[in-house]
Amino acid sequence: MTKKTAVKPKATTFRIEPDIQQRLSMLAKGLKRPLNQLVNEAVRTFVERRSKELEGDLEASLAKLRSYRESDPNFEQAIIAFAEAEATLDDPLEGQHTKELGPAQTKVHKLLNG
Repeated sequence: MTKKTAVKPKATTFRIEPDIQQRLSMLAKGLKRPLNQLVNEAVRTFVERRSKELEGDLEASLAKLRSYRESDPNFEQAIIAFAEAEATLDDPLEGQHTKELGPAQTKVHKLLNG
């Protein structure tokens, strides 16, 4: 039989708004439970609920991607749309640098442009 080791809780510091802190302290006294226990319970519930929400959102996005991939397996329509946009839309910054070039980029730029 293997001996199970308990996971030691990790001390963490959070800033809690004063009104929430006061209400939480009153709740802990009223329920006769440690403040730490109430905070862990609240955080656990929040994390479980939000994780399920996120999982649902990710699954919905994945389903949309799968559906699109099935309708256009080689992404041909997306490639065509991208190429058409590149060919027909005017890019006001085309060929212009939007930030200062570094030394390596300057050297490559000089080599390419003479």
